Amino acid sequence: MAAVSELTTMAFKSYQNKAEGLVKDYLISGPFIPYSSVLCGLLACKVVYDLTQLISTFNLKSYNGLTKLQRIEWNNRGISTVHAIFISAMALYYVFWSDFFSDQRLDGLPIFRNSPHSTFALGVSVGYFLADLGTILWLYPSLGGMEYVIHHCLSGISVAYSMFSGEGQLYTYMVLISEVTTPEINMRWFLDMAGMKRSKAYLINGVVIFFAWLVIQMHLMGYLLVVLVPSALGILNLMWFTKIARGLKKTLVKMQ
Repeated sequence: MAAVSELTTMAFKSYQNKAEGLVKDYLISGPFIPYSSVLCGLLACKVVYDLTQLISTFNLKSYNGLTKLQRIEWNNRGISTVHAIFISAMALYYVFWSDFFSDQRLDGLPIFRNSPHSTFALGVSVGYFLADLGTILWLYPSLGGMEYVIHHCLSGISVAYSMFSGEGQLYTYMVLISEVTTPEINMRWFLDMAGMKRSKAYLINGVVIFFAWLVIQMHLMGYLLVVLVPSALGILNLMWFTKIARGLKKTLVKMQ
């Protein structure tokens, strides 16, 4: 019995070492991170969908009273909520707490900085956008119209570009902070479906959404200033350069 137990232990350790080697060599290896992270995002969506369905079925009476399409949207909003909590937490960390993009001792401009961790988190988000877009298109237009399709396409493409190229990850995370309002919006829908539209929870949730959007809009205004002001200055500089070139041309003509 002892020999069998020892062989079992050795076999388990062997499989464990192989699994760890697989994760190290492929899943979190630099060249494979964009692909493995997207795959992890897709798998996470499936797991969260099933867990939301399971927990809601056995713990919420109102869930069982919904139509099939409403239950699908309920589960899908569960995925949306978990993704929003995850990516907004990552965004807040990188923008406000981490010194990865602000440390002057690191080489290169902040706009070109990236790390395996920051790239992996963006990849998970890309996986979510793909999964959610697929669900929306499969049941179109029951879960959302063309505005949702456009939103997910633009968001997914932007995040994917930042993930694959490694460029502009700081600004991508700045925009993704806006996902912090998604759980409150989903909770409002959950309460509505549960028949709690006149409850205190519904009222409190509405107040939270208002202030969250107020803060986010202020933040987005700062982001727009970061993007638009340099662009406007560049246009003005181009106009001034054109005037200078014309003045130089006139001067040269007069000299001739």
